[in-house]
Amino acid sequence: MVKIAPSILSADFCNLERDIRRVSAADWLHVDVMDGMFVPNLTVGLPVVRSIRAHTGMFLDVHLMIHKPARYIEQFAKAGADLLSVHLEADHPAQIAGALRAMEDSGVKKAVALRPITSSKAVLPYIEQLDMVLVMTVEPGFGGQKFMESQLDTIREVRAIIDRYNPACELEVDGGVNARTAPLVIEAGATVLVAGSAVYGAEDPAKAIEALRR
Repeated sequence: MVKIAPSILSADFCNLERDIRRVSAADWLHVDVMDGMFVPNLTVGLPVVRSIRAHTGMFLDVHLMIHKPARYIEQFAKAGADLLSVHLEADHPAQIAGALRAMEDSGVKKAVALRPITSSKAVLPYIEQLDMVLVMTVEPGFGGQKFMESQLDTIREVRAIIDRYNPACELEVDGGVNARTAPLVIEAGATVLVAGSAVYGAEDPAKAIEALRR
């Protein structure tokens, strides 16, 4: 069954503990970390991840939209992340490889993320060691953007790469996922769906989560 990972980017940060409880029916909790350099926006950092970890046992899927992420892998792992995603565009390939080694050393699951401008083939040097590939279906940096249907081809291509080289690897899709687009990305091969406004904007988040699974 497909996993659902609500994004706290759409939560009420004045009531974050409450809003985490509201999505407890989900499989994972998606945490977007933005540094104002790799993307133009700023969001949460290490103190917030630590606080979230102290108040939930949910699997923490931490998406690092930050420049030179290898510098912070160990710290985010210690803060409580269960999985870390780093963007292939955020540093040189040797440094991305170093970030993945740091994840291995820190005992967290390893993932790379692709912006819409990035070819699916960019995952090939890393695919056999990954626990997940994250395909963005919007430009990273802001919530509430429109789903880019052209990225369905990238999802299919990454699915083919995963099936060939590392079938156990998850394929996560993030950006504009809702009741209309979820079936499209599932059909294309996604196994984990990130949803922000589609969950937190619903009157009943638990029902919205179940609707996305179908």
